[in-house]
Amino acid sequence: MRIAYFDCFCGASGDMILGSLLDAGLGVELLRDEIAKLRLSHYDIDVEKVVKKGIGGSRAIVTIDDHHHHHHHRHLEDIEEIIGASSLDESVKEKSLRIFRRLAEAEAHVHRTTVDRIHFHEVGAMDSIIDVVGGVAGLAAMGIERLYCSPFHVGAGTVECAHGILPVPAPATAELIKGKPIYSTGVQGELLTPTGAAILTTLSSGFGPSPGMTLEKIGYGAGTSEPDMPNLLRIMIGEARDELRGYEKEQVAVLETNIDDMNPQVYDYLMSKMLEMEALDVFLSPVQMKKNRPGTLVSVICQPHLLERFTDFLLRETTTIGLRWRLENRFKARRTIREVQTVHGPVKCKFAETNDGVTNISPEYEDCRRITLEKNLSLKEVMEAAKAAALGL
Repeated sequence: MRIAYFDCFCGASGDMILGSLLDAGLGVELLRDEIAKLRLSHYDIDVEKVVKKGIGGSRAIVTIDDHHHHHHHRHLEDIEEIIGASSLDESVKEKSLRIFRRLAEAEAHVHRTTVDRIHFHEVGAMDSIIDVVGGVAGLAAMGIERLYCSPFHVGAGTVECAHGILPVPAPATAELIKGKPIYSTGVQGELLTPTGAAILTTLSSGFGPSPGMTLEKIGYGAGTSEPDMPNLLRIMIGEARDELRGYEKEQVAVLETNIDDMNPQVYDYLMSKMLEMEALDVFLSPVQMKKNRPGTLVSVICQPHLLERFTDFLLRETTTIGLRWRLENRFKARRTIREVQTVHGPVKCKFAETNDGVTNISPEYEDCRRITLEKNLSLKEVMEAAKAAALGL
């Protein structure tokens, strides 16, 4: 399986993603041919070789006729119509539409409005349409079947945009990267843009260290700013090692503590609260402690960047006075959530997949429970109907 890893040591943007693909071997003529399928006009695409702090890379140059496109403020439905009516491959259409949908949802959340009322400014301009579709089509043209990404270097300080001066990461960017690992070294300026964040968070199968691969190609996509480090996005392309075929790999943190002097009623609150706080899993195990006292081992699995959040919570909310933690690697099946229509109503189902196809289907309990209570049905009946509908897909 051919995979790619984006190393975001200086952030990422739509044009940097395009530049990295061009630097790694994507032909600019092929890229132009793909963008031409959108049936847009008054633009041009070119590539320029540059050197950033001693490292060579490629800059994707998208030139827009500002006079022609100046008043073209588009809503999501306008962009969906452009992409939907194009002659692009169906998978390229679907992924591009998902990216713009997430952009619109992030903007709507930030501005406290609805998706249909969002006017695309930075994220919906003509060059961003080209960045998004070009990035998706370029990855497909290079035969990349799965994408992975490093933690995001987001930058620091402020950025000036259509809404004025905003903090870094910009509010829409911050919304898009929730649940993903990020960091800042104090480099001033916006390193990660909303378009770059939307593309990588939508398409990537995992975030963390580089997955195992036989490395074949490396490309560097150049940005336009000049921070105190090479403003480049690196892509590494290769063949996945056999043990990774069909599975995602990620690094997680495991936080544990032994407790023998706390009211057991508190554990229900702890588990519910930590799952709300985005823990990947929380579980309790009976243990025998010193002086032969029965105790409880509290184990929390979370993303590494959330370790401090759960440490503070457990030290504040339990009787423990110390915790231990470690990093672990894990394989997992690819997971997608899809809504299926049953005879009782819509139910979300979790699909687990490997290269051999779907390996497990799990109806979402809360959806099934809601329908059961609303219609006075059997929970087992509702869950079986949801699984049957999912199997039909």
